[in-house]
Amino acid sequence: MSGNSSCDFCSHYSYNEEEDYYECDISLDEDEYARFLMSSFRDCPYFQIYDEYKIVRKQM
Repeated sequence: MSGNSSCDFCSHYSYNEEEDYYECDISLDEDEYARFLMSSFRDCPYFQIYDEYKIVRKQM
């Protein structure tokens, strides 16, 4: 995990056009969501750097 876990750079952070705001679109079950809300994280455990060239590298 990266030391810089700003939501702006996360691949799970997407724009909701209908509601006109950004949101985290990670899918958590009820237990995971409760643990996420109750824990205090310095960095998000679900952070994944957005890499638009990831697929291109796999094709080479």
